[in-house]
Amino acid sequence: MDLTAFFKMSYGLYVVSAQEGERRAACLINTAVQVTAEPPRISVAVNKENVTADVIADAGSFTVTAVDETADMPYLGNFGFRTSANYDKFEKYASQASGLGNPYCPEHACAVFDCKLVDTVDVGTHYLFIGEVVGAERLGDAAPMTYSYYHTTLKGKTPPKASSYQG
Repeated sequence: MDLTAFFKMSYGLYVVSAQEGERRAACLINTAVQVTAEPPRISVAVNKENVTADVIADAGSFTVTAVDETADMPYLGNFGFRTSANYDKFEKYASQASGLGNPYCPEHACAVFDCKLVDTVDVGTHYLFIGEVVGAERLGDAAPMTYSYYHTTLKGKTPPKASSYQG
């Protein structure tokens, strides 16, 4: 089987975040998809080993921001290559709270979606969290960053916890 065929699938870059009590977490993902229009629902794939997965499950909600092409590697690395276990990913960037109380960073984001968790599916290394969108806002006009742009223009690498990682 030629697993490089998966490189031809279109992906974007997103920050998914949640807060439960004093615990807040975020991670950079490449798998977020609108799954229905009525009711509006989004699914996100989050590695089971990420602190963010536990916080989403405990909070019962999550926020997704669509990263735009103005984002640079320090921003992407802040959310994608560190753990929320011992690092506050929102410390370096201005953040806001969604209607459901989840933190998000409007900088380098073209849209934000506030989601109430309605289902969780165990898909092996990841959980597929399905959320009903209870709030959505366009944050800017910059183009959303695709995974292809991340690899070809920014020369970014796929981390081992990404759903598209191939060792």
